[in-house]
Amino acid sequence: MSRERSGEVAKWRHGAVGGVAKGQGAGAAKVVAPIASEAIGATPAGPLARVARTRIKICGIRTPEGARAAAQAGADAVGFMFYQGSQRYIEPRRAWEIAGTSLSPFVTTVGVYVNATVEAFCQIEEQCPTHLSQLHGDESEDVVGRCGPGIIKAVRFDTATIARELARWDAAAEVDAILVDGSAGGQGATFDWPALAALASRVRKPLVLAGGLDASNVGEAIRAVRPWAVDVSSGVESSPGVKDPRLIDEFCAAVRRAD
Repeated sequence: MSRERSGEVAKWRHGAVGGVAKGQGAGAAKVVAPIASEAIGATPAGPLARVARTRIKICGIRTPEGARAAAQAGADAVGFMFYQGSQRYIEPRRAWEIAGTSLSPFVTTVGVYVNATVEAFCQIEEQCPTHLSQLHGDESEDVVGRCGPGIIKAVRFDTATIARELARWDAAAEVDAILVDGSAGGQGATFDWPALAALASRVRKPLVLAGGLDASNVGEAIRAVRPWAVDVSSGVESSPGVKDPRLIDEFCAAVRRAD
């Protein structure tokens, strides 16, 4: 492991709390668990302003069919929503089953949380260890640090606060990437991409672009921001919470064309 785990999560992942470490539970042989920083593509220094290929995350996976469609279309990661207030919520044990039976090797799994306590985070991780964890709420630096490493920290784009938020989480050791959304998440809201692009060169960590993306606009978004990755949920659904394989295919193809 490239660096030491910290806080309560460190104790759990090393077995001191009685949980299963990442990639070590039932069915672990079916899940390849890369080091978090390598999975997201973080580098020791310098902004990742130019990348050879934009990574793709399909978020809100709830079924084996959705997981297979994402993997077959060429997605690099899938997200499991562990926030019970979301219409895309999935029970952790069900997500673990899908990860172990419906995903190909080298597809990264991401657990998505919204203002979860460290205790709740650890309980869910014990049921469904994921390669990375996305914190999509108003989590404090203390909570983020205790849940890391391997954290994707989501922030909402607001012209009044975005520069400060990017600098705040860029400096956090446990954060491997910063996701910028147009809303609190899952609401399909776009934002001012050129304004984000103007700030991107100041950020050392990979940027993940989310918010209202679909096959019709993701190319424009990529050309404007040149993010490390794009994240889509509602833009590949036939109805709320229902992933459409055709829309997933079209989205992934649009990303490849933009590259």
